[in-house]
Amino acid sequence: MPTISLYETIMVVSTAVVVIAYHMNLYKKVRSDSLSTAIGITNHARHLWVQGVIRDKRDILAVQTLRNQVMAATFLASTAILVCLGSFSAAFRPGVFMEVSHSLNLLGTKTETLWMFKLMLLGIIFFVTFFNFTLCIRYYNHVGFMINTFQQNDSTVSAEAVTQVLNHGALHYTIGMRGFYLSVPIALWLFGPIWMFVGSLILVIVLYRLDREA
Repeated sequence: MPTISLYETIMVVSTAVVVIAYHMNLYKKVRSDSLSTAIGITNHARHLWVQGVIRDKRDILAVQTLRNQVMAATFLASTAILVCLGSFSAAFRPGVFMEVSHSLNLLGTKTETLWMFKLMLLGIIFFVTFFNFTLCIRYYNHVGFMINTFQQNDSTVSAEAVTQVLNHGALHYTIGMRGFYLSVPIALWLFGPIWMFVGSLILVIVLYRLDREA
């Protein structure tokens, strides 16, 4: 790893602190007052939805809803792995894009090794994103079988059990979407640390609104 300027180090650390602090606060909010957050509201809504589907045996509604969720997760997983492979490819084939990014990097460190590290980090984030969306698909497929069982007095396919599996899938979907969001400041880092820091502030402001609206 090349020598990184103090300015770049401060900007990178500040960005990490902003993003991590926000998500730690969100985690505490979900745990203490879940219905004041979009995550808690949607978890509660999914529980009511599962109860209604099982009670009224609305199997067609369940299949259609889960199909839509799986299609969305599949599209996002495909996009994530393509961007991941593209980032890894660009990291080992520096060219005109690196020159453009360096020209916009006014105060940050300008080395090929650091530029490759940024692209590798971006690729890793999208790989983790891809992995979470595939897990989301896995859980939704399980729910597709469980919710249509309609077996009485079986705790493994009860409304609570189905809701738990469904919410596991939704959690991985949320983490996958966070990966897309986090890629914005990381991508901006290619053009300099100040762009990354500003991007992280804008991202946190947007997420604050999204996380408090269902």
